[in-house]
Amino acid sequence: MGKGLRKHRFIKTESRNLLLVSFYLLLVAFFFSAPKAAKAVSIDQQLSIPLNNGTQTTDREDADTLLRLGGQEEQKGNLEKAIPYWLQALELYQRIGDKEAIGLTYDFLGITYGKLGRYIEAEDALRRRLAVARDRQDFQGQIYGLNNLGTLLLQRSAVDAAIVSFSEAVRIAQSIKSLPGEGLSLSNLGLATASAGDYYQAIKRYEEALIFRRRGDDPLGEANTQNNLGDAYLATEKYRDSLLAYRAAQRLGRQTRDRSTQIRAIDGQVAIYSRLRQYPVAFELLDQRLTLAQESQNLRQELRTLALLAQLYQASGNNPTAQTFYERAIILARSLGDQQQEAFLINDLAQIRFTRAK
Repeated sequence: MGKGLRKHRFIKTESRNLLLVSFYLLLVAFFFSAPKAAKAVSIDQQLSIPLNNGTQTTDREDADTLLRLGGQEEQKGNLEKAIPYWLQALELYQRIGDKEAIGLTYDFLGITYGKLGRYIEAEDALRRRLAVARDRQDFQGQIYGLNNLGTLLLQRSAVDAAIVSFSEAVRIAQSIKSLPGEGLSLSNLGLATASAGDYYQAIKRYEEALIFRRRGDDPLGEANTQNNLGDAYLATEKYRDSLLAYRAAQRLGRQTRDRSTQIRAIDGQVAIYSRLRQYPVAFELLDQRLTLAQESQNLRQELRTLALLAQLYQASGNNPTAQTFYERAIILARSLGDQQQEAFLINDLAQIRFTRAK
């Protein structure tokens, strides 16, 4: 069957939108390539945090404006344009000595550098953010800083270092009895353990994380951990347990109206039903996926779904319908200017036509 259905991702780290969101977007979103990291507190959420807690100054007002302008560019996907705004904001915050805002800005820079693959700059920014949190004895900031840093290290395949970072975050969260921090850190520790190939230990960490996710009333975080748990069970071929985890994640995704979470859960289920050759259920799930993509006007996700439908129909032996979906996907890839994906799809379509011509 096609590459898209064979390639199932087991990495979905959580941190403040690092590699969001898409690597998000996840799948934000889009499972064509490397894994994305999950978000604990997104940039959009952090931008709602009021920074002007003291006397208003021109520098502070300018810095806050620059911070938000950068956030707007990031949300539109203009990552390169966001960075100069944040660098200017950082300079102003340093001038007025606002360490809380300095730490937040380093977070944004580190996360965005990571999404751009500029890992040296990302690590420098995240370590500076962590240093600010330690200097302020900001334990919550240390927890999230360590999770962001661990996520980045995991992206760089520095699994052992990531485990150290996440483990320290767990220790700090336990010391201050932070339910959200412990749930986040245990979930990411499970992800790092899974990346090391120890899926049974990862499952244990995820199940521990779920306890704190639920106690902390964090349905979106719980959904992310359930998806991670589904991935780990899938890797060990425990399909029943995997389906239960993915279904729980999909249900929580619906409750929180988080489409990317639902899509990820659907992809996990489709991978299982495809392996089991239970194609009708897989087709129904992909129809749901297509609806989610169209509702959010996410053309990339729509393209991905059309390609998956084409591959699945081809795998089930229904080449005429597969050809129809390949043709639709090619048209969409062309409209998006995605020449690489268009070439892959054309090649797959040519194979079907060759088979039918025999």
